[in-house]
Amino acid sequence: MQELLVISGKGGTGKTSIAAALAALAEDKVLADCDVDAADLHLLLRPEVESVNEFYGSHKAIIDASRCTGCGRCIEVCRFGAIMKAAPVAGEENSDNGSRGSVLQVDTLSCEGCGVCTLTCPAGAITMKPNLAGYWYISETPYGPLVHAQLGLAEDNSGKLVTKVRQEARRLAEENKARLIITDGPPGIGCPVISSLTGVTLALVVTEPTVAGWHDMERVVKLASHFKVSVAVCINKYDLAPEKSREIEAYCYKQGLTIAGKIPFDADVARALVNAVPLTACSRGAAANAVRAMWDSLMVQMGRIGK
Repeated sequence: MQELLVISGKGGTGKTSIAAALAALAEDKVLADCDVDAADLHLLLRPEVESVNEFYGSHKAIIDASRCTGCGRCIEVCRFGAIMKAAPVAGEENSDNGSRGSVLQVDTLSCEGCGVCTLTCPAGAITMKPNLAGYWYISETPYGPLVHAQLGLAEDNSGKLVTKVRQEARRLAEENKARLIITDGPPGIGCPVISSLTGVTLALVVTEPTVAGWHDMERVVKLASHFKVSVAVCINKYDLAPEKSREIEAYCYKQGLTIAGKIPFDADVARALVNAVPLTACSRGAAANAVRAMWDSLMVQMGRIGK
């Protein structure tokens, strides 16, 4: 089984559009969307959800108001400012302990789940409970099975959710005896990217002929090199800035990187997005043909890697 990961050093390079276009060309594969913070591969693949599964990320502090004395020790030790005093609860004033009526509460958006408050609470009123951070799905699409996910608003541990998506994609591939997993990865070089990148057969880095595109491509190439992952490069909309494209090609040549494809600007791409279909499933234009040629190049390179 091989894994092709489509990533980019920055958002907006056309990574997901290219991943969807490759998905429409491939056979005998499983698809995965590891951009769990802002998943949108499903918008082009029209999935029918077959299973919905909960994802629990970090733990959050919970205060038992019946045991809390309102001493404020947890407020002192919480470096994230996640615990605060609430308004006094009517009818709970205690003459022996004037602070009894000041119940404390946790701001779950600020709580990082470190657990220091549970260790310092003299009344044992604070516990840590798993936090429902999002959902992951297994869906069927016209282009094959898809594993994707959605992280909740302001939730963390997206790296763990990416790992779960990859695990399920591999399990599905083994069950279906699929030979290839095509993954739409997250942009950038952070934790979710690292979780998507490690152990893949080939990373296709999508860039664009701009200063920012080149700079961020360099960063993600260095990240892939650190994890000893083979890299191919795709220059999207290369003809909008030919000189910058040539500079990127020269850089890739010096680094020993393969330019797997150069995709021209093409209005068919916008039409495919408007109709919510992969480019290669609805077009025979210049961009679609360039993606087809790139697919052949990727298969040659992955064949070499497999040997």
